[in-house]
Amino acid sequence: MSERGTQILKEALSLPPEERAALVEHLLASLDASTRQHIDTLWAHEAEDRLDGFERGEIATIPAQDVFDVLRKQTP
Repeated sequence: MSERGTQILKEALSLPPEERAALVEHLLASLDASTRQHIDTLWAHEAEDRLDGFERGEIATIPAQDVFDVLRKQTP
């Protein structure tokens, strides 16, 4: 990544989560359709791999309530 890109990334990471998410959406939307299709294909493969791993018992699960409890404890 260029020096300018590194600086932009540093600034972007300092934004609140909602603004970072919006920025990501805008950046992804700026890519051409073939690039978006490639990204969608990669994510679809990742999702399938994770589901297969879950079904084989290779991926541990955490009950949602446990996750929410941890998040509530972290929120000031």
